[in-house]
Amino acid sequence: MSISTDRPWRDPALPAAERVGLLLQAMTLEEKVAQLGSRWAGNDMADSEVPEDEALNVAPMEDVFSAGGTQSLEDASRDGLGHLTRVWGSYPLSVEQGIAEVIRQHEVVLKNSRLGIPALVHEECLTGFTTYGATVYPASIAWGATFDPSLVERMAAAIGRDMAAVGVHQGLSPVLDVVRDYRWGRVEETIGEDPYLVGILGSAYVRGLQSAGVLATLKHFAGYSASRAGRNHGPVSMGRRELLDIILPTFETAIATAGAASVMSSYADIDGLPASADSWLFTDVLRGEWGFGGTVVSDYWAVPFLASMHRVAADDADAGALALTAGTDVELPDTIGFAGLVDKVRSGEVSEELVDRAARRLLLQKVELGLLDEDWTPEGSVQASVELDSTENRAIAAELAEKSVVLLDAGSALPLAGPTKVAVVGPCADDARSLMGCYAFPNHVLPRYPDRGLGIEIPTVLDALRNELAGAELSHVKGCGFTGDDRSGIAAAVAAAQDSELCIAVLGDLSGLFGHGTSGEGCDAEDLRLPGVQGELLDALLGTGKPVVLVVVSGRPYALGEFADRTAGLVQAFIPGQAGAAAIAGVLSGRIVPSGKLPVQIPRHVGGQPGTYLQPALGSVESAGISGLEARPLYPFGYGASYTSFEVGDLRLSAAEIANDGEFTATVRVRNTGDRAGDEVVQLYLRDVVARVARPLKLLTGFARVSLEPGQAVEVTFQVHADRTAYTGPDLRRIVEPGDFEVMMGTSSVDLPCRASVRITGDVRVVGHDRVLTTPVTIAADPGGG
Repeated sequence: MSISTDRPWRDPALPAAERVGLLLQAMTLEEKVAQLGSRWAGNDMADSEVPEDEALNVAPMEDVFSAGGTQSLEDASRDGLGHLTRVWGSYPLSVEQGIAEVIRQHEVVLKNSRLGIPALVHEECLTGFTTYGATVYPASIAWGATFDPSLVERMAAAIGRDMAAVGVHQGLSPVLDVVRDYRWGRVEETIGEDPYLVGILGSAYVRGLQSAGVLATLKHFAGYSASRAGRNHGPVSMGRRELLDIILPTFETAIATAGAASVMSSYADIDGLPASADSWLFTDVLRGEWGFGGTVVSDYWAVPFLASMHRVAADDADAGALALTAGTDVELPDTIGFAGLVDKVRSGEVSEELVDRAARRLLLQKVELGLLDEDWTPEGSVQASVELDSTENRAIAAELAEKSVVLLDAGSALPLAGPTKVAVVGPCADDARSLMGCYAFPNHVLPRYPDRGLGIEIPTVLDALRNELAGAELSHVKGCGFTGDDRSGIAAAVAAAQDSELCIAVLGDLSGLFGHGTSGEGCDAEDLRLPGVQGELLDALLGTGKPVVLVVVSGRPYALGEFADRTAGLVQAFIPGQAGAAAIAGVLSGRIVPSGKLPVQIPRHVGGQPGTYLQPALGSVESAGISGLEARPLYPFGYGASYTSFEVGDLRLSAAEIANDGEFTATVRVRNTGDRAGDEVVQLYLRDVVARVARPLKLLTGFARVSLEPGQAVEVTFQVHADRTAYTGPDLRRIVEPGDFEVMMGTSSVDLPCRASVRITGDVRVVGHDRVLTTPVTIAADPGGG
């Protein structure tokens, strides 16, 4: 291969950093700044409702992709371009159309670029590749319910392979925000309320996606999920200690253990300082302490929001200078704030070294992705034929769905014992959209194109029950909508229940965006009652005296305290994806032995929510009598019932005392004492008996999913380093402190029958990013012959 002497950066034989250095030397200021920007050529998100007779699918493709924004792709890329935004994720394209559009947009950028630097293509991929006809996997909150990092990694690898095959370089996932308020609409996008669970499963996603050559983007850095009153984009009132101990470890783990390539800024401001303007977050911590070498990309429009929303900048140009200085490298989805950087540098307000710093990071990723190799072409970056909803994808989606469904209470009816006449009631029963999250293409984009259907076959719960209960007579009445106060259908639902042997009420959420749903981005809740009049519908059904099995299909936990004791069975399905209906029906029938565990608690009361399980003594049940508000959840974090039974016992610690840099092992014996094969999730929690600050009474420190045949037993051993007890002390240094720690093991944050103590000796030890962040686990056959 002959490398042009005037473009030596195209030589793959040279070290990547050297190639980037040579390229930067050849670039003008305008060309370097252009690499820090992006263009969303297909954005029509402002058109929330598109009449069928004006749907854009009848327009020429060139017209569709020039819609949105104020600048054409040609003008935006006159000096080159950093990113192409959501070529696939903006409009319902066939694979052939999408490939053609990727090539077209690349050619526009290359034609406008003096140096021929391709743009990097990014897409959303939270519940699968967000494009028309692609597999829709369960939402992140359902991954959390599986407690299965290897399965999440397999899912992400499948997503990455599909994206890489059609020319996508970067995925805007996973979300590593830790749930702090169940009312927040984006709870469905999170993995749960525990930082260790979120960090381990999020890291698994990163490994999977990046194994396919697609860069993973951790979001939202940081604090976004802790907004006041659960309001999207709301300000965050959080001390630095909580930030360091609860919010940041998920990101740190994914960077340290999985090599995450990119981080996305949060919209939030913490104590008045917007994340995008916080150099402590993006430069001191992320770069300085953690050694992160990848790119920081802005959340969409987060840079101009510094001026228009946070009002810490005078205008877009000032916002761009502020974000660049703090550590943002690339502005998404369009270049707005960074458009003024050339003038800011020329006037001396911004150092060109900051532009070089950001450009170097992005160009290094382009080199590593092969975009600057001599033989790279737009046509060669895509495959000729790709199946985006393959048999393999669907099998993974089904396995995830099955492992995520949580049996809260089998009651008197579950598993179903051959009912002959069943009423299926509720808005989620016959609406496939309720099975998918707000970033699934059918809910994210297709509402604007109602004539395009869902793009894939997605059975509803009603469809699945008809298949599962083939010998039964099923009737269906919706009863009420997801939202609103229309009660006109409740009477018919009650009549259907009274005329049946059993009623299955399928209630919960419809995910959408910015108020067009009950869950999802911008769909925050005032309280935790079931949306609309669904609670009234359920109350009326329970009043019939007929057995009612409640299935909640939702993106957040809802308060079920007033209903739980009256149901004949209770199942929680966190947005389980396109295969979710079959998983739900299989759990109800007993074909599937449920094994999901709660990644968030189920509240007892609609208003007096206890928050998450991570409570110090004064926020827990130990404070009973101090407040009239009930602190106990209805079902605790980590809980999930089964159709078989398990026994966890015989806890053994390898040592009763360890040094402040030592480790111990904790081993328990787990036996399936029932008559069916099943999975159990063994959970290890630690309690710091006496600490320098008020700490949560228990913290998940390790977990393992085990599969056992009837009568089979295994030994589960956790390797716990003293670093796993570290916390942020009064002086904001993270320390391992000598003292006693209670070791608790069991099957939920409350069901912890195995308890012992270990003492850490020595002096207080300050730890940093090089500390042990994970708890390795091994599973071995029971030496006793189980």
